[in-house]
Amino acid sequence: MSADVLAAPTQARATSLRAVWPAILGLSVVFLVEMLDNSVLNVALPTIARDLRASAADLQWITTGYSLLFGGLMMAFGAVADRYGTRRMMLIGLSLFALANLAVLAVRTPGELIAVRAAIGITAAMTAPGTMALCFRLFDAEHLLMRATSLITTVGLVGLAVGPTVGGLVLQVLPWQALLVMNVPIAALALLCIRSGVPADDPAHRNRAPLDLPGALLGTATIMLALWTATLVVEDGWSHATPWLAGAGSLACAVAFVVRERRTAHPMFDFALVKRPAVASSLAYGAAVGLGMAAISFTVSLQLQLAWGWSPAAAALGNLPQVVVMLAIGPFVERIVERLGTQRAAAAGGSAVVAGLLIYGLLGRFDYVWIAVALALTAAGMRVVLTIAGVTVMRGLPEDQTSTGAALSDTSQEVAGSIGMAVAGTIVAAALTGSLSDIGGSAAATRTFENAVTLATLALTAVCAVLVGWAARRSRRQA
Repeated sequence: MSADVLAAPTQARATSLRAVWPAILGLSVVFLVEMLDNSVLNVALPTIARDLRASAADLQWITTGYSLLFGGLMMAFGAVADRYGTRRMMLIGLSLFALANLAVLAVRTPGELIAVRAAIGITAAMTAPGTMALCFRLFDAEHLLMRATSLITTVGLVGLAVGPTVGGLVLQVLPWQALLVMNVPIAALALLCIRSGVPADDPAHRNRAPLDLPGALLGTATIMLALWTATLVVEDGWSHATPWLAGAGSLACAVAFVVRERRTAHPMFDFALVKRPAVASSLAYGAAVGLGMAAISFTVSLQLQLAWGWSPAAAALGNLPQVVVMLAIGPFVERIVERLGTQRAAAAGGSAVVAGLLIYGLLGRFDYVWIAVALALTAAGMRVVLTIAGVTVMRGLPEDQTSTGAALSDTSQEVAGSIGMAVAGTIVAAALTGSLSDIGGSAAATRTFENAVTLATLALTAVCAVLVGWAARRSRRQA
């Protein structure tokens, strides 16, 4: 893509969301596709298995391959964007993302689909760090940043929630390839909106330090192996050697990454920035939210369907309080922050997540009412925390490292969520003597499963509480 295509006239910081509505629309669409892409395809896996004669291992890599590359490459692409232009990286990434999704029309074998999904994961990682970084570029006023971040986050979270439903409806009338092809016009819309609505990259605000390629490779390997370890634990358990080997590899790469970054003259990311109270507290809040989302999403669906015998459709409706609250509270996030202040609002949101998890862990097994209350509390808390953390982590970093900071925030949530899934999956698997399908067969099996869910939820709740408490104390140091 030529430089003249990527260029756009610079413009002053906006004084309202309406003034930059094309940019807000484009960034919202990017975040929507990132949240929608994996969940919308999961519902088509049985159809893909029949159409391509795919094995269970093939289906695993169709989903896992995307997630590993998307989560593992965000930090590296964030560092590249800070050096060569966040807007430029976003536009190139969207163009390649559209081409990667269009390539599904040529797929004839499971291996080809795995390759396409890997390419989609790589291109999605190119766009992810720029979503919040470019939003940050549009405004000076704190309340406008909060409002824009809240809107963009709402669109993405709704996409994550309705993804399986959308996928199921599309499959009723179109082949499964349409689930990926429909990303092409969406990416084109985002590209046009961002190109016309976001100011061009200012060379004066770029990171002039050379890119630390060995550090980027070690960081990417650390995250990818950590995510893969969590996936293997959920699928195979600790009885197999592969989770242990992947975890050891992740730990070794993490140590090598830290040593490299501390010794090199031009680190990919300055660890001193993580010590800043605003950055550290925001990352801790984000990790708490990631754990909370993992605990609630993994266990509630299993309980409703396996322990209580609800149908998949009924279980989907059972998760509705979470979606409704996320949508309803969005317009009030800014008012909550104005009333309580940023630090108290973040602490209140984190406390709501912890309270929701505690209610579910202690009372969710007895009646759906308690599950609904837990879903509503965690959704409200997540909504507030994600908005505040997204803004404060960006405010706490130099302008030439905003893309790296945004990628760091997203990656912390992704890794925390994967760890939460692994913890919950390990505890549930250790408690059961048979398969998950046996849970509803006897009262004893159901009781064992519910005890395991309670233990897993309370364990994750304790970790979330520690993270929220530490983040609240850290943010007070900033004050």
